Amino acid sequence: MTNLSSQIGELRSVIINSLVAFSIIVSFIILFYQGQKVQLVPMAVKHKHQEMQDKMAAEHHEQRGELSLSVPDPGREECNWSTGRWVYDNVSRPLYSGLKCTFIFPELACDKYGRKDVMYQHWRWQPHGCDLPRFDAIRLLEKLRNKRLVFVGDSLNRNQWVSLVCMVEASIPDARHKMRSINGSLISFKALEYNATIDFYWSPLLLESNSDNPIIHRVEYRIIRADKIEKHASFWRDADIIIFNSYVWWRKHKADMRMKVMYGSFEDGDARLDEVEMIDGFEIALKKLTEWLGKNIDKNKTRIFFAGSSPTHSWASNWGGEGKNKCLNETEPIYKVGYKAADYSMMEKAKSYFGTLEEKGIHIQILNITELSDYRKDGHPTVFRKQFAPLTKEQIMNPASYADCIHWCLPGVPDVWNEFLYGYLMYK
Repeated sequence: MTNLSSQIGELRSVIINSLVAFSIIVSFIILFYQGQKVQLVPMAVKHKHQEMQDKMAAEHHEQRGELSLSVPDPGREECNWSTGRWVYDNVSRPLYSGLKCTFIFPELACDKYGRKDVMYQHWRWQPHGCDLPRFDAIRLLEKLRNKRLVFVGDSLNRNQWVSLVCMVEASIPDARHKMRSINGSLISFKALEYNATIDFYWSPLLLESNSDNPIIHRVEYRIIRADKIEKHASFWRDADIIIFNSYVWWRKHKADMRMKVMYGSFEDGDARLDEVEMIDGFEIALKKLTEWLGKNIDKNKTRIFFAGSSPTHSWASNWGGEGKNKCLNETEPIYKVGYKAADYSMMEKAKSYFGTLEEKGIHIQILNITELSDYRKDGHPTVFRKQFAPLTKEQIMNPASYADCIHWCLPGVPDVWNEFLYGYLMYK
């Protein structure tokens, strides 16, 4: 009898322990799936865009089987960073906060000026067959220790300068270790601990022109001085790294728009004014710049880059929208693989001129950011920026009329341009 009671007690203990274990397992499963539901929300957003991209890529490959030949081999040492696709990434992007960057310009701070959708901050460029080097601000500052990097060009080059300064500043939290100064056409950022300087110099047409004042200049009426570059060059002569950019100021706003070219000077009494096509004026500037670089650059000291053409998105019919809307209300990139609306001809002209310096041992690296930027119709400030003049009633009634579809919100597309620059400086 005692033995039977003991067996029953043992059986009861086993059953109770089993029930406890079972309830623990069930509770764990319930908690696990509840956690999975929480995680499914951001992942679903990511997968939605990824599926769209994969679908468009598959359709493009079916239509153009030969495209696969242009995708770089992952096993190759060199990889073409310029061809790839945008991947929605709400984990590692953005690289900094536009609201916290103390050096951001008000015409680029879209979230500060009312833009509510921030998806434009969460796209990462993924080249075919390789990855872009991961940006490391401290490694870059070490590379720039006791050096000077200067961006030379127009407001798009300034856009890239602001981006890089914000990317770097995020790693220098102490305000005592960084400073910014403005001296006319020159804006300087300095990381004091590294004695590293990152400058921007306003020179939109490269040569001396009637647009040399960064604040007061006439967009429609442009004059360049064909043989005058030294005034500008004196600001970049001592730089260790130079990034030139000059495209948008050579584009036509109207069919009959032409560039005025001044030869000689009023002081010497031999001034002469010609009119040429905008593209011919661009070549005049490239020729003079190339001559100056060939005679003055120390190839053992200075690295030179020329930024690729930044596309505008001023006509929505290019991607199937209503043309007059420009890029207004666009919140996602163009998904069609191989989409191409940008003009590459000016970049090709720049390459041909800079190629003549190779025989002197001077290599100018083109930062080919045109294709990747062409997809990003969603990345512009449109109306979400500081307006430096009061809006008219007509503009208020028609927001597309003053929407900025040329410059880029930050954080955003120019951050990738700087990842290209970082990759070349650190690894190539």
